[in-house]
Amino acid sequence: MSSAEKIDVAALKVQIIAQAKAAGFDAVGFSPARLADQTQQNFDTWIDDGTHGDMGWMADTRERRRSPDALWPDVASVIVLAMNYGPEGDALAGLERTDRANISVYARNRDYHDLVKKRLKRIARWLVAETGCDLKVFVDTAPILEKPLAAGSSLGWQGKHTNLVSSELGSWFFIGSIFTDLDLPADKPHDDQCGSCRACLESCPTDAFPGPYQLDARRCISYLTIEHKGHIDLEFRRPMANRIYGCDDCLAACPWNKFARQASESALQPRADLTAPRIAELLDLDDEGFRALFAGSPVKRIGRDRFLRNVLIAAGNSGDKTLLPSVRHHLDDASTLVRAMAVWALCELSSDEEFTKLNEIHLANERDESVRAEWQRPRS
Repeated sequence: MSSAEKIDVAALKVQIIAQAKAAGFDAVGFSPARLADQTQQNFDTWIDDGTHGDMGWMADTRERRRSPDALWPDVASVIVLAMNYGPEGDALAGLERTDRANISVYARNRDYHDLVKKRLKRIARWLVAETGCDLKVFVDTAPILEKPLAAGSSLGWQGKHTNLVSSELGSWFFIGSIFTDLDLPADKPHDDQCGSCRACLESCPTDAFPGPYQLDARRCISYLTIEHKGHIDLEFRRPMANRIYGCDDCLAACPWNKFARQASESALQPRADLTAPRIAELLDLDDEGFRALFAGSPVKRIGRDRFLRNVLIAAGNSGDKTLLPSVRHHLDDASTLVRAMAVWALCELSSDEEFTKLNEIHLANERDESVRAEWQRPRS
């Protein structure tokens, strides 16, 4: 028997919203504990088609991800919460500065996982004390489909870019959820307000959307720079420009951002050193320097090797020949990811004479086939 049967659930929902706002959340929704069959089928198709890329954990936890009640059979309802991280000004302004690297807006300060979970736990402690219910709190590292789940509440709808859109917050917000055995009445889901707009689809630099409401992660710059552990295919390198961690293009293109507002909290405002860091300085980071710069940042999670892989692509796209000494330094890096992209950046920035000379020196001693392939690739 649910704890909610002994209390006034309508009054409790009002109290939950008040507690959430006091904890720093900007919007609250209430969703059913089961996702629609069509949503589950769409997820299965996404996995079966391989469009999740090498995010193997998605397939490994497929059964639990399909629906909240598959993850936790006792769940009766889900409280979904949004935290605004809206940027000041144009989120894409940094793409015009080719000597600088561009980090996705959400990653320019503290790791949101820690920030959101801490506040979820604050609400959870209150809710348990108030009702004696059982519950679980999740941010996006848990095996749940948080965007369809949030779309099942009044929080917003999944746009054509598959991200959640809010008529109050635009596209700039984090999502957290509380699973509970309380039987709280679900909200009426928000209507899809995308209409005929295709701005998000047309903004993608790598054509990662096969169609509206479809994402091929293997072509997405956010996936490539963050989740992908291997080499980045040649066709995506120039479109990446100076994006070294994530991509905001489809979010920034959404017309509903006219209702977005700048985040007011210091923990959600961008750090100056992460807003537009110089590519030259990032290239010179060793492992210790990387960890120091990105302490407390989600960027730290990808590790120094993947990070430098991304930065070297930005260097190659910069057209800045003054970066060549730093690029050459990484030709002997211990990581094949770094060496391969150092070769590519060298190819983009150096003269034919310099590239040929270094090719003769390094190719003879290179044993990794992926790095050798970069040395042997015809120059365009």
